[in-house]
Amino acid sequence: MTIITTTSDLKKLCTRWAKAEYITVDTEFVRTRTYYAILCLIQVADKDGAVAIDTRAPDLDLGPFYKLMKDENVVKVFHAARQDVEIFYHDKGGVIPHPLFDTQIAAMVCGYGEQAGYETLVNSIVGKSIDKSQRFTDWSKRPLSDRQLEYALSDVTYLRQIYETLKKKIEGAGRLSWVNEEMDVLTSSSTYENHPENAWKRLKVKSTNQRFLAQVQALAAFRETEAQTLNVPRNRVMDDKSLLQLAAHAPHSDKELRATAGHAWFLKDKKLCAKILKLVARTESMPKENLPKKPPPA
Repeated sequence: MTIITTTSDLKKLCTRWAKAEYITVDTEFVRTRTYYAILCLIQVADKDGAVAIDTRAPDLDLGPFYKLMKDENVVKVFHAARQDVEIFYHDKGGVIPHPLFDTQIAAMVCGYGEQAGYETLVNSIVGKSIDKSQRFTDWSKRPLSDRQLEYALSDVTYLRQIYETLKKKIEGAGRLSWVNEEMDVLTSSSTYENHPENAWKRLKVKSTNQRFLAQVQALAAFRETEAQTLNVPRNRVMDDKSLLQLAAHAPHSDKELRATAGHAWFLKDKKLCAKILKLVARTESMPKENLPKKPPPA
């Protein structure tokens, strides 16, 4: 059983996985046209083998899988877990796998570098190489080819040996508490909450002018809210360059807005333009004592 397409088959597997000490997990997704990632495939492995769960299958309910993700008796092992966990969190109303072990963080503690790639660990620890030709495939298209499935399943098959090797090293060095501190961050809901008022902190801003920063903050929050509501990438609403130009020039009319933003996509939407001008005007009149200061570097 390599690919799961029905809820009944998934239930059987989740019953088996619930008896395991740990399982390895990975996902495949697409995020080119939406704000939230579209989950396309979930790969899971235990000592008896690896399977792929086809999340696009019409007769599949992921309820049993998400229940397993919350099972405190089973460790969920990921590599570079943040994106995977973020997908689960937004896909199923706040589900975060726990307990969780991230082999990328564990590899850092073991001296493999700050962001050791999965291929690096497979090569170094397992002594194998991975075919990367399917890495940028469109996982939303069906049917999936044998090469796609082979590539996807390799992401959890080798992860078992990597996990066991790194865990043994960390426990031997007495550094498990270091990893656990990072796992607490990865399993905190605050890590995956995209609050629009904090969106401006992602932008690279050198200026310390508070009036300019207030515009950046307001425009970034507006862009984030629109992107979430429409479920489109934030750059589809407004790209970073246009946002910073608007913040710097603070246009007061439609003519000034068009002169500032050039050929930005949002200029085609009159309602969006009106919202932006209203927002800029409101921020311009903000009392000085309410203006933000440049956030400290992370």
